[in-house]
Order: sequence, then C-alpha cells, then structure tokens
Amino acid sequence: MEMGDKAVGLVLTMTSLSIFTYYTFWVIILPFVDDDHFVHKYFLPQEYAIFIPVFAGVVLLSFLSIFVGVVMLKSKKKKKTA
Repeated sequence: MEMGDKAVGLVLTMTSLSIFTYYTFWVIILPFVDDDHFVHKYFLPQEYAIFIPVFAGVVLLSFLSIFVGVVMLKSKKKKKTA
C-alpha cells in the first residue's frame, strides 16, 4: 500500500501547489497586468479572490463546529448510559 499512499500524496501535493500558484498569480501579479491583456480571460474577477477563501473558511468552520457538537453529544449520551 506504500505506492498507493505515495501516489495520493503526489496528487494532493500537485493539486495544492497548482491552486497556490494560480491564486498567487491571480491576486499578486494580475492587478499589474493591463486589463485588455489576453491573460485576464483565464481568471475570475478580483472580487472573487476574497469571496472564495472567505466562503471556504466559513464552510470549513461550520462543518468543524457541527462535527465537534455531534461528538460532544455522543460522548454525553455515552456517559449517561455507562
């Protein structure tokens, strides 16, 4: 299973590296490129550069809070029955 784990790790690393590169280019370099340049058609409008990470963070924190709440409720029920 070692090769499978390495393959998954490689895919996750390459995915995160490509997302980081795309986002860095979008946020840091693209504002200095002329608006009529062809490269702008490959990127969303600048407003989304803030909206997407904030939305992802809110979703992540929501799922994390729900998970912690469910675990706390289950452990509370387990203590009552024991």
